[in-house]
Amino acid sequence: MALREPAPAGTIDPIMRSDELEYELPFELVAQRPSARRDGSRLLVYDRETGAVRHRRFAELPDEVPGELVVVNDTRVRPARLRLERPGGGAAEVLLLERLDGDGVWEALARPSRRLRPGQRLGPVELLEPLGEGRWRLRLHGEPAGEVPLPPYILGAPDDPERYQTVYAQREGSAAAPTAGLHFTPELLERLDVERVTLDIGLDTFRPMSAERLDEHRIHSERYAVTSGAWRHICEAQRVLAVGTTTVRVLESLARSAPLAGRTDLFITPDFEFRRVDALLTNFHLPRSTLLALVMAFAGIEETRGLYRLAIEERYRFYSFGDCMLIR
Repeated sequence: MALREPAPAGTIDPIMRSDELEYELPFELVAQRPSARRDGSRLLVYDRETGAVRHRRFAELPDEVPGELVVVNDTRVRPARLRLERPGGGAAEVLLLERLDGDGVWEALARPSRRLRPGQRLGPVELLEPLGEGRWRLRLHGEPAGEVPLPPYILGAPDDPERYQTVYAQREGSAAAPTAGLHFTPELLERLDVERVTLDIGLDTFRPMSAERLDEHRIHSERYAVTSGAWRHICEAQRVLAVGTTTVRVLESLARSAPLAGRTDLFITPDFEFRRVDALLTNFHLPRSTLLALVMAFAGIEETRGLYRLAIEERYRFYSFGDCMLIR
């Protein structure tokens, strides 16, 4: 029930292996439903300077971050999961990832991919071209009118679909929720200094790393946008708390002179130099994921292993509807 132990000193490859992101988790700790109240979830607080750990409730977050600028990702999840039927019968499923142009062309995941062919029509979907790894270029006739796509480890839908949206979600554009933000309530936000950025979450949220080494993994780029006023506010802040790994990727891209709107394929791994993020609020992530690599980059590899061991021992709830961690 712990993250994989590292190799003995002196034998570690300087490039991290993806199997070093593995850990075992009892399935009963995978949260299947959101907590009764958004801010009722548990909050594991870790101080990087002292090594101190505290167990709190999310409603107590303002007490932990006095004077910090809290930056959130205000993207909204679109109803992107389409349950369809193949020509001649048989079920098919399409998950819309990103609109490619104004003529209804999208990039999507489709299954069963091996049984699909270019030119086939699946209800409102016209398959155009396979892109590999289950991805397709397709044309959607009309607007997305499916289900909000929940991760596969959640076995049933919540009673209220809005619980898989943040309370500050605005522009619809993501295939998954920025889950660290699911814990906020309007009342809690009023007690904080909050700024917004936007990053539309795509394929890598669903895709585990298959490469043996992190430097061999190619992260898919995602669209982001930040207003000039927001970026000025962020630059002037004494300390910045990034809510979620997607917010971190936006802030650290801009801190490296990226434009205020564009695409980022920034892959944050251990030894990364953080230039604008001072604290991180994040849920507990899947093994062998780019998200876990980012947390290890921010908190430290061994420190993250220890925090995950502790979270498992203390029966924290994991993943999208689970509890969260504040790393200061």
